[in-house]
Amino acid sequence: MKYTIDNKEYEVIITKKNNKNTYIRVKEDMKIYVTTSHFTTKIGIKKLIDNNIEAIKKMIQEQTKKNKKNEYFNYLGISYEVFIDEVDDIKFLDDAIFVPSEEYLNKWLKNKIKTLFKERLDYNYNRYEESIPYPKLKIRTMKTRWGVCNIRDNSVTLNTKLIEYDIEKLDYVIIHELSHFIHFNHSKLFWNQVEKYKPNYKQIRKELKD
Repeated sequence: MKYTIDNKEYEVIITKKNNKNTYIRVKEDMKIYVTTSHFTTKIGIKKLIDNNIEAIKKMIQEQTKKNKKNEYFNYLGISYEVFIDEVDDIKFLDDAIFVPSEEYLNKWLKNKIKTLFKERLDYNYNRYEESIPYPKLKIRTMKTRWGVCNIRDNSVTLNTKLIEYDIEKLDYVIIHELSHFIHFNHSKLFWNQVEKYKPNYKQIRKELKD
């Protein structure tokens, strides 16, 4: 089934199940997916789409934005357009990145995160005049936190998504977590400690929240 919205034709994928309600979604492939009961006719489905056209247009806009975002690769504060090309290794050219495959890019990024995060941890740790333990570095993807300090096992966990931001923001998160080895709270003394090694921490915190 085809349906035209704003002079553009969309394919409608119909799935019939034993349910009373009808659900309409627009997925990554930009097709309109309709899940409905076995008793809904094609005419009925078209009428449902007609009645929900504004909501569907909004779904199309949102999915278009998501798809466009997925075409870009954010690395150290710069957004690169990704091109799959016949190259032997990753190649950066202005605001573009050329890679042999998406799998190759993901593997390269994973290794880069390990190497860079370790380098910045060592760099910032060596700046500390205070006596703090050298932490074990853990790296994982987190939804709500940029970093975690665990004083029980002397570890610092960093969010993989920090690779998308510039070095200054990565350093701030590391300094934040290292400072918890001195003040395991968010008291004034703690923030004074952070400020000692990252004077502009307030601006960085604001940018990470935006």
